[in-house]
Amino acid sequence: MPDQGSLLAQPLQRPPVGRIAAHLGLLLLGALTALAGALLQAGWFPGGLLLALTGAAGLFLGGARALGSRGGAVSPAAGWMIGVVLLTAGRPEGDFLFGAGGGSYLFLLGGMALAVICATIGWGRQPVGDGVRLGK
Repeated sequence: MPDQGSLLAQPLQRPPVGRIAAHLGLLLLGALTALAGALLQAGWFPGGLLLALTGAAGLFLGGARALGSRGGAVSPAAGWMIGVVLLTAGRPEGDFLFGAGGGSYLFLLGGMALAVICATIGWGRQPVGDGVRLGK
């Protein structure tokens, strides 16, 4: 067994280009999900809010599952938060996408909570694959 000093002294390697592209794609999908959720939750209040938050949670968990790490949930969550912040910024003309209603605040706070939950959730210790036999 190698000692701890040799394991920590290894230089960092650049991630593969495909992984970088996947993270950038998930970042963009997060921003698009924020835009769609902002329009949906305001247009069809109780059902639209639940549908928008479910879509955001699905994207966060799907990103984590697709990339096989918790970092896969962070990329769409970051895109979602950037998109929401850009949508809440008011313009000098007074136009903005989010209203001052309770549904908007539930969408903002609920989406942030889902992002944190999905980024910190673990997949457990169950092995994954076709050749795995569980329970015998």
